Amino acid sequence: MWTLRAVVPVIFTFSLAFSAGAAESDALAISANIQARHMPFGTILDPINASPTSNQIIGYTRCGDSALWTGGYLAAESFRYSATHSASALNNVQTALAGLKSLVDVTGNDLLARCIVSANSSFAQGIESEEASNGIYQSPPNIWVGKTSRDEYIGVMFGLAVAYDYAGNAVQTDVSALVTRLVAFLMNHGWTIVMPDGTSTDTFLIRPEELLMLLQVAAHVNPAQFAPAYSNQRSTLSPTLVIPASVDISNNSSYFKFNLDYMSFYNLMRLENMNSAYAAAYAIVRGYTASHQNAFFDIIDRAIAGPNSARDAEFSGLLQQWLSRPARDTYVDLSKSVPVCGSEACQPVPVPQRPPTDFLWQRDPFQLTGGGSGVIESAGIDYILPYWMGRALGVLSAPTVQSAAAASAMVAPDSIASMYGSNLANTTAQASLPLTTNLGGITLNVTDAAGQTRAAPLIYVSPGQINFVVPSGTAAGAGSVTVGGRLGAGPTATATVQNVAPTLFSADGTGTGVAAASAIQVQAANPQLQGPVTVYQCTASGCASVPIRLGVDTPIYLSLYGTGIRNRSSLSNVQVTINGIAVPVLYAGPQPDFPGLDQVNVALTLQLRGAGESNVVLTVDGQPANTVTVNVQ
Repeated sequence: MWTLRAVVPVIFTFSLAFSAGAAESDALAISANIQARHMPFGTILDPINASPTSNQIIGYTRCGDSALWTGGYLAAESFRYSATHSASALNNVQTALAGLKSLVDVTGNDLLARCIVSANSSFAQGIESEEASNGIYQSPPNIWVGKTSRDEYIGVMFGLAVAYDYAGNAVQTDVSALVTRLVAFLMNHGWTIVMPDGTSTDTFLIRPEELLMLLQVAAHVNPAQFAPAYSNQRSTLSPTLVIPASVDISNNSSYFKFNLDYMSFYNLMRLENMNSAYAAAYAIVRGYTASHQNAFFDIIDRAIAGPNSARDAEFSGLLQQWLSRPARDTYVDLSKSVPVCGSEACQPVPVPQRPPTDFLWQRDPFQLTGGGSGVIESAGIDYILPYWMGRALGVLSAPTVQSAAAASAMVAPDSIASMYGSNLANTTAQASLPLTTNLGGITLNVTDAAGQTRAAPLIYVSPGQINFVVPSGTAAGAGSVTVGGRLGAGPTATATVQNVAPTLFSADGTGTGVAAASAIQVQAANPQLQGPVTVYQCTASGCASVPIRLGVDTPIYLSLYGTGIRNRSSLSNVQVTINGIAVPVLYAGPQPDFPGLDQVNVALTLQLRGAGESNVVLTVDGQPANTVTVNVQ
């Protein structure tokens, strides 16, 4: 057998298809925590812990925005269902939908409550005290919080509209019924939010874009009842939309107004994207906020305006940065750590450093101070909502495992594999020999079909890709690959393991085109006289084959490099054809210099003379590898 050590760097230098961004496992963990700790009465609340280091819940807070963020949670789980069709996601959708319905049922007249609390709960007294200024209403066995604002309606309608279109037919009837009740109440009260005692707490008459959005969603889910009203109001109000948009961008005060703008324009634009008045008003808001480094605004813009590589890359990066934020409200003062212009930062504060809050993307990105004593735990909807929206819109991808040589989902023990995904690592690192199971603070555990877990030797780690060697002894069948070393268990991908899973490296790393191969020429009269033969060359514009010239007295032997080959049953069960012609296979097994790398040596027979650019087809134990090429003259 012969080897060419210079080919080993191929596995490091092939083209890397990064997919930087956020991780599914983080989103799933946040959803599970929301169900366990943030929905004591069916809608979103934030727990107050006994101390910054304790998980003992001694109270709940942020009841005043429970309707708004339950709507956000409903949207997040609806996008999740669209992306995964998970039964768990659908269950969470139905739970959130039931929670929103309870906020309408509890008032007795289809008014939306801010929050609902069981009157006999040990947490009720603290919530009543905190929300006293909003008005506490009795509805045994519950109490509810009033003084409902436009914010709550906007968040709820955002969630309901997303659920109607993304969570499947199973919830559409319930969504339509709830939207009908909410919008009919507002219409019957002149688009003013009226409490049971007759006092008005807010009105949509001053925000035409929000009024139109409410009617538009209602017409979308119940056209028979609301389409005529929407058509009439659109004719009257559309020309005025630029006015509130222009007022909003005059300053950053009450920054949450932009969050409401984006929620409103999301539906206005996606349900009627040819309306020039809507587009003009949205352009004003987007033009002002596009530079604010806001992941939620970015993904809304993706839904409205379509793909944009720079914005979409920023979106993924911002979500990745979010994972470095604390879950609790630790006080932050940046006035001496970032450049300050007046009372705010001169530039948007990096996401990990921004003051804690309930929903990061509705807060001023230039804010210098904020937070509390570290006992309030935020729900994390500011992560899962843009994350699952990104998944549903195809901006983010689920983690996958495949051969490192080509796009084959099958891997084998002792083969080189790649895991692709988002936020797999916080850094980029490349291994040196000997390989270890920890690289750049990252580990990778492979659990096989028999339930055995083994640490994988790591070759390369980055946010979007990890190259590793499937551990020896991994049983065939369905397995899983889990990233570790971040904050506990990280992203997990499924893996299909076979005893052999042959794939060949190509020169450009894509698994297609000219083979990542080497060759030697031997003097027939003196086999010890050997010389290298160039098979390919690569430049900045790509890789191309170099013709191999066959001679009668100077036989040439070709080495193909791949992975998933070494466990073949016998050498006789390894076949190679070039240009459809079978060539002698002299060796098929491990390449001795690098773990997981395999080598197949073949003799180029004189029958191949003049074949030109030719397909190379390798078959191992009846399984074909990806096709690569060589050029034979």
